[in-house]
Formats: sequence, C-alpha cells, structure tokens
Amino acid sequence: MSPQYTPIPMNDRQLTELFLNRELSQLAFNRRVLAQAGDKRVPLLERLRFLCIVSSNLDEFFEIRVAGLHAEIEAGTQGSAPDRRPPNEIYRQVARLAHDLVADQYHLFNRELIPELAQAGIRFLQREDFGPKQAAWIRSYYYDAVMPVLTPIGLDPSHPFPRVLNKSLNFAVALEGKDAYDRGSGTAIVQAPRVLPRVIRLPRNLADAAHEFVLLSTIMQAHVNDLFPGMNVTGSYQFRLTRNSNLFVDEEEVDDLRTVLRGELPNRQFGDEVRLEISANCTPEISEFLMNHFRLEPDDVYRVDGPVNLVRLMNVPDEIDRPDLKFSPFTAGKAGNLEQAGTAFEAIRANDILLHHPYQSFQPVISFLRAAANDPQVVAIKQTVYRTGLESELMETLIAAAQNGKEVTVVLELLARFDEEANINWAQRLEAVGAHVVYGVVGTKTHAKMLMVVRREAREPAPDDRGENPDVLRRYVHLSTGNYHARTARLYTDFGLFTRDEEICADVNDIFMQLTGLGKPMNLRRLWQAPFTLHERVLEAIRAETAHAKAGQKAAIIAKMNALLEPDVIVALYEASAAGVSVELIVRGVCALRPGVAGLSENIRVRSIIGRFLEHSRVFYFLNGGEENVYLSSADWMGRNFFGRVETCFPVTDPVLKRRVIDEGLVYCLDDPHAWHMQADGTYQRNSEGHAPDVQQRLLKILADG
Repeated sequence: MSPQYTPIPMNDRQLTELFLNRELSQLAFNRRVLAQAGDKRVPLLERLRFLCIVSSNLDEFFEIRVAGLHAEIEAGTQGSAPDRRPPNEIYRQVARLAHDLVADQYHLFNRELIPELAQAGIRFLQREDFGPKQAAWIRSYYYDAVMPVLTPIGLDPSHPFPRVLNKSLNFAVALEGKDAYDRGSGTAIVQAPRVLPRVIRLPRNLADAAHEFVLLSTIMQAHVNDLFPGMNVTGSYQFRLTRNSNLFVDEEEVDDLRTVLRGELPNRQFGDEVRLEISANCTPEISEFLMNHFRLEPDDVYRVDGPVNLVRLMNVPDEIDRPDLKFSPFTAGKAGNLEQAGTAFEAIRANDILLHHPYQSFQPVISFLRAAANDPQVVAIKQTVYRTGLESELMETLIAAAQNGKEVTVVLELLARFDEEANINWAQRLEAVGAHVVYGVVGTKTHAKMLMVVRREAREPAPDDRGENPDVLRRYVHLSTGNYHARTARLYTDFGLFTRDEEICADVNDIFMQLTGLGKPMNLRRLWQAPFTLHERVLEAIRAETAHAKAGQKAAIIAKMNALLEPDVIVALYEASAAGVSVELIVRGVCALRPGVAGLSENIRVRSIIGRFLEHSRVFYFLNGGEENVYLSSADWMGRNFFGRVETCFPVTDPVLKRRVIDEGLVYCLDDPHAWHMQADGTYQRNSEGHAPDVQQRLLKILADG
C-alpha cells in the first residue's frame, strides 16, 4: 500500500491531467491498425485489408465524432467531455493528426502495397497502363455499363450544384468552350451512381498479370471527354464528401419509432458536411470552389494521392485465390459436449458450456435455437437483437419458430447505428408470422446479448412421489459479450455462455419482463444490469480491491474491454493504484485513463491488442481476497454503456470455465509479445518485432480444429 494514498481530487483544473481525450485516443487506435498494414509479418492481402479498415474507421469517425465536434463548436459548447478541453482546441488537434494519418496511409498504399501487390501478380491499372486490347475492352465496358447511367451536370443558373450523397464518388470537371446551346459553363459535376461497381476485374485473356483490376474512377476519368462532346476538358478531379450521419430522432415525441426512423434514414445521406476528400492533383481553384460550396474550412479538406475511397478495395482479397497471401485458414473448434449429447438441452443440463469465438464455432448457438424452434416441448423463445446482418440464419430460425407455434419475443434495437434498415426489415418479417417484436426502452438502447428458451419438462421424482408428477417449465439461457451475428462471430473475439443456473435464468427472465412490460427495476440475483446496477457494482468491486490493498492484502484487477472512458471508474482505478492494487487493463480502442503516472497510476498498465481478429470480449476479474470473481459483459466501461443502454454483466462460476476465461481472456493477452503498451501521454509502443505467436495464434492452436 502506498503511504501517500489520498482520494483523487476531481476539480476542473486537474481534469485535463486526469483524462485523455476520446477523439485523440480514437485516432491513436487507427494508428495501430495502420501499423498492421505496414507490418511485413502480416500476409500481403491482409495488409491491404487493414489499410481499408483504417479508411472505414475514419469514415465513421468523421460521420459521428468529428460531426459531434462541429456541432459543439457551432453551439458554443465549452468542454463537455471529461477532459473539459474546448471542442475547437480538440478539433485543431484532430485535424492535424488525421491529416498526418491519411498522408501516411496513402504513402504506404502507393510506395509499398501497390508495388508488392504488382510483384505478386495483382495489379490495379492506371490509364497509362492500358494496352490496346485492354483499352478497347475498357472503352466497351464504359459505353455498355457506365455511360448510360451517368448524368453530367454543367453548372449554370438553370443547373445548380446537385445534392451530393454521403461518401459517394463524384468528379469536378473543368471545361473550356461553348456547348450546343452556346453555354460556356466552366465547371461540371459528374456523380457515379451507387449501382456501379467500384472495382472491375479484367478478363483473364486480356490481363498481363494473374489478377488485374481497374477502378471505376479510372475508367470514368479515361473517358470523361466523351461526356462533353465539342468541349475541352482541362481537368477532372475525384471528390468525396462525408456528412454527419447521426440520426436525430426524439424518441419521447414519437408514437411509432419504426415509422419515424424509416422516414429519417434517407436524411443520413444529406447531413451536414464534415469532410471533403479530393484528388491530390486538384487545382486550387476547383478545391476552393468545392470547399466554399460545402461551407468547409481548409482543415476539413483532405488531398489524397490515389482513390478517394480505399474502402472499395476491402473485398479485393476475397476475390483473389492466393492462400499464400492471406491468413492461414482454420476450422473453428466445436463444443464437443454440446454437439455430441442427444439434445442441446441435455448437454446444458449436464454442465454450463462456454464458447470462445471465433476460435470455437458460433454454430452451436444456431443449433441450439434451431433445436428450440423444432422441439415440441419448447413453448417460448425470447431474444435480444442488436446487430445481425441483412442475411441471418438465426433470424430465419426465429421466424420458423414462430411459424411452428412457439411464443417468440424479440427485443430488437432499431437504433443500432448503421444497422437500422436491416433491423426494421427483420421486425416486419417477424411480426408477419406472429412474433412479438418490441423495440426496447425509449431513450435507452438495448445492447444486452440474451437468448432464453422455456421448455416443458417432466418434474424430477421426489422421494415421496405418489405418481402425481406434473410437468414443469424450465429455462435455458445463452448470454454473450458479442452480437448474434454469424459473420462477425468469425471475425470478432467474444465469449458466450450456455447455462440453466436457476438464478441467472430468473434474472434474464426478469430483464425480459422489464423490457417488454412496465414496472420498477427488479432486484436481480446474480446479474449486474445497466442502467441500474452495473456502474455501482463495478465501482464496488474496484473499491473492494482498494480496501484489500489498504489492509495489506494482495489485490488485483484485470479487465478487458473495447473502450475505457467513464470518469468515475477511471478515478476509482487511480485510487486503487494509489492504494497498491495491481491493475492490468486490456483496452483495444479508446482509453481516457493515463497509466504509469507517478503518484497517480504507477500500478496501472494498459495494453492494446490489434491482430487478425477484432478483440471484442469484455472480461472483468477481481482477486477479492483469493476468491477470484470473474464476469463477462456486453458493456464497455463507458458512460453510454453504464447509463444509456440496457446491458448485462454475468458471473462465470464453474471452476473449469472460470479458469478458461481467466487464461484465454486475460492471462494470454497479458503475455502477448506483440501487444501495444500505452504510455502516460496516450501514445503506444510495441515492444516486440519478433515472430513469436501472438495471443490469437496461440488460441487458434489450442481451440480451433485446424
């Protein structure tokens, strides 16, 4: 225990010292992802994919976080974030770091990835690369598939600047001369319809390499003159606009959230402008014209040396049959005790079952639900759905269950960002077959991952049984740290737990009753639940470790999550550190806590793991005097999770499964030789450049089938 232990003060003067900024931390995370694209130990096509992930992350960062900064600046807000820094000051730093990040991204793309891909027989043709046969095919493709759907707009009083969709591909074309109506507009806008593919593979008989592609932007620029016959095209420049994509729905003022949300979704394409990407060769005149039209400042304009949308290359690795340039394939392991038992219910009755995705298959979850849908003894199925995708075997199984006469209840979150439309469509299909669909709680997103099956079973005979043994209803529950989404279950690391523990099942039932009906919060037996008890319980667990340390006992906290931002939790961790508690944090993304600061957090270490899979599981460990309390949760330690969402945090009590969670979820991460270590100033350092297996490779070897 530190003899200088005192509670951490929370006055405004010290807030900047106590907390790192969220937006800057998020850019630091994207720096770590970009490092994966530059890491030559990573297979070449996977490096390209990581480069595209950076672009995808930045898109959402500008659509949501930077858009929020713009709104705060416009409203005159003075530092609403925990660090209390003025939003205009944060934005200046964000702009500087984002410009540097994008410049480094395109430098890596042009100087390393493109040459290395070409050397491996994968080429992206530029206009100067077209041979006669290739040029003829591309010209034919342009006239057959592209030009018929283009609508060039020459800007003049009768042709105003067209509305530009969020993140769409567009061209600003500089012109000279008069047209057929003697009009002399100097600028035209050409928008690429979204129905057109952005990456086109050349026929094999025309390609000079094994895999040759040409971008739609290259094809359009090669034939832009054909859109303006008789005019002189002096320049054609790609541009892409990013808009505020937050949906503004006042849930308190609507009678039917689904109807209002469906009407609001199209507006996302035309939110306020927040970023303009333009090709590096764009003239100052065109650049200033676009900037002024979209009412942006110079810091909002990003000149890029290449395609304005690298996200469009994300699927290229999937189209190329080069296993040597990708991560080695693996077969997810099976939960033998679940698959081999006579029924899923018998397996869960025998023991709790833990699944660790993607190392172990997500299929047992679908199999369990399918068994429930077809089992005549099952009377009801209840499930929360946050993200599940446009195509989902799981959702189809829920529909089949309702058709089979089961009482199916789905708590479906309509406001799951960027999945709203898919969820609306599933809601309609579920209701069409008689399922009960509710949208959670007004103003509070339902983010908990819960599946409950109610089954009619024979009562176990009592010693004095006289032959009267009526059936009883028993509950089976699956709880998870991740979404019920089969595709992301192959890409995200998550834990799932099957149990028939009566207290946990009763808690899950109470939460479902709370979500679908009305009533006061219930006193749960085993689960911690946001927005009611989760924050309080986490603080209590941290402070209990602090008390153990102050009493001279060994005390330790290990926590793994996606993000750590909530101020009270951070201060509690600082106080734990000052008292002598060993605090190990594994935070993949944003982290507002400063580790390793003398007198504040010298006993706190923060790691970030960036690898083949997206680290997504939330695991909380408290030594608690040797009792070793272990929890899995759907919630990060963020204000929105504690206070603005319905979340669950559930204990793992089976000794064998608890040991698995500690080892697989925490200890192996702490031993990862390639983890990024956070410094007190918010920067990260990676200690190892060797080839030792990382935590994900280690778990693949232990849990996957090969």
